[in-house]
This record gives sequence, structure tokens and C-alpha cells, in this order.
Amino acid sequence: MACGLRWAFLISAALSLATPAQAQDYPTRPITLIVPFAAGGSSDVNARLIAEQMSQRLGQPIVIENIGGAGGAVALARVAQAAPDGYTIVQGNSGTNTAVYLFTPDVKFAPSDFSPIGMFNKSSAVVAIRKNFPAQTLAEFIGHAKQNPGLLNIGHSGVGSQNYLFCKAFIQAAGIDVTLVGYRGGGPALNDLIGGQIDGLCDSSASVTPAIQSGLVRGIALASKTRLAHLPDLPTASEAGLPQFEISGWYALFAPKGTPQPVIDRLNGAMRGAVASRDYQKRLDDLGSSPADDAEMAPAYLAKFVPQEIEKFRKMLGEAK
Repeated sequence: MACGLRWAFLISAALSLATPAQAQDYPTRPITLIVPFAAGGSSDVNARLIAEQMSQRLGQPIVIENIGGAGGAVALARVAQAAPDGYTIVQGNSGTNTAVYLFTPDVKFAPSDFSPIGMFNKSSAVVAIRKNFPAQTLAEFIGHAKQNPGLLNIGHSGVGSQNYLFCKAFIQAAGIDVTLVGYRGGGPALNDLIGGQIDGLCDSSASVTPAIQSGLVRGIALASKTRLAHLPDLPTASEAGLPQFEISGWYALFAPKGTPQPVIDRLNGAMRGAVASRDYQKRLDDLGSSPADDAEMAPAYLAKFVPQEIEKFRKMLGEAK
């Protein structure tokens, strides 16, 4: 009996040491970063920027996998069921990790099914219109929409997405009746705006800035307190006469529930190193985005922040009905 107990103790001790040892060696193979939308949109752009920098610090490639559908629910369901070993993570935002619970109540996951890694950047909301639209300014666009209720089409990344929340905040503030058109990502929506298939678009500055700079679309409002350095001619909504329209987006990384804390810490450290790099910050500046601050990058901050965001949008969407 004593011998059996001794062996049981040794086996238990060996198992208890296995996880830290594995976490210490992590990662030993490529990591998959799932993006809940099609390639080309703001989520995809931000994911690729942070992944490039993090992979340099982790010593392993981070492979982007785009999985669109249901405002992010398809991708999050996949991650919720993935092995909690740090080799499958997901990029989330205010749509995929908050609004999804408001628009898709039968989702097969909950906020508690994800281990926060950290927030890494924030981006302003932008309203852009096709370059040949008869209105030139935000006030003119709102006036045109009021004269033609229900006839204008504004694109977004899908019901419940971050861009959808931008659109809901915009039409609520402007008091207009427009048709919202959902896509599998911001990239396809932006392509249709450039092609003139839709009249307007609600998007993140990180995604739409290059198209505005090149004259492919016309920006009419920025939902932030100050203008962007790389879009100096784009007025804030307040400057354009709609101070009620102020909203920003955020991007963060999550892992499946049960991912060992040392692995979370390793990923968080790589993320922090990426955000601190001059190259990354320059790329963000070029896109009109800003890095998360030190407190916002903490997993504990994100764990408290997500439930607060869910309640904020629950209230906003309730008022919009």
C-alpha cells in the first residue's frame, strides 16, 4: 500500500509539473489567430499588424484564418470549442464579443468561455459615402436621407458587428431612416462602396483611411473628439453638427477558457512588446488608430470591460428601437 501511495504521489507530482514546463516552452509550433470576418476589413488589417509583430517575439508564425458569418458568432463558436493550449486564439472587438450576445441569444458560448489575453488597439468610427453621391457634407447627407426615407443604403460588416454598432449609433444620432446592408466583413462592404453599389459605409478608421486618402470614397464624419493627423480634412461629427455621434472601436485577443495562465502571460507579453514597437505604432498612426494604454492591455481589465460593454450596447440598442 505504501509503495502504491508513493507511486501515486510521484505520478501526481509529475503531472503537476507538466503544465508549467509546457507553458515555459510555449510556443513550439505555429499559432492560429482566427479573425471573425472576411479579409480586407478593419478586423483583418488589425489582426495582421499585431500578428506580424507578435510572431517576431514568440519565435513562431501566427497564421491568420478568416471565418466570417453571424456577426462573429461562427468564429467564436469555433474558438470556444478549441483546445485550451494557446495554439488557437481569436481577435475580438465590441461587436463580436459584446453585441453578439444581444443579437444572437441562442449562441452556444458565453463571455466566460474565453480567457482574455488583452486589448491592443482602438479605432475611431468613420462614416463614408460613395464619391459621386450628391451630398458633400454630413449635414447634406442627413438632409438627403430625411428627404428620401428608407431609400439610402449603408453597408456594414454584418448584424452585431462593430461596424453595425457604428451604423446604429449614427442613424440614432442623426434621426434618419436608411437601409442597412450587411456583409461578411468590412472589406467586401468597402469594395461595394468604391464600386458605387451602396451609398454609404460605417467603418473603422483603420480600414477606410486609405480609401479616403486616395479619393475612392468620401469621408463625411469622424466619431471622435479630435481629427486624425492623416485625415486632416475629415471633420469630427461634433464639428459637422452631430455631437451626439461619438463612438470608438477596440480590438483585443482572447483564448479558449482554461488556457494555462503562463501561456496567457506569454501571449500578453508578446502583445505588449508588439504594441510598444515603433513600427507598429507608426502603422497604427498611418491608419488613424491608437494603441491601447498599459492598463487596457491587462487581461484583468478586459475581463471587467467586456461585461460593461455588453450593458452599454444593450442600453443603446434598446433606445434605438
